[in-house]
Amino acid sequence: MEVATKLEDLTTAEKISVMEYLWDDLCKHASEKLSPSWHGDVLSQREEAVTVGEAGFIDWEDAKKKIRASL
Repeated sequence: MEVATKLEDLTTAEKISVMEYLWDDLCKHASEKLSPSWHGDVLSQREEAVTVGEAGFIDWEDAKKKIRASL
C-alpha cells in the first residue's frame, strides 16, 4: 500500500485523526525500544558536555529566533 498517495487524498481533519490513531498505537507499545542504542550514547555525551561546561541551554524562543535569522 502506498501510504503517501493515500494521505494526499485526506482532508486535514482526517489527517489529524490518523495522527491521533498512530500516536495512540505508539503509546500502547511504549515499552518497546524504539530508539537505536546509539541514541543513548549521544545523549550521554551531550549530558557530559553540559556537566563539564562545554555546552549549555538557551531559551526555546531565543533558539527559534537564532534559527530563523540563519535562514
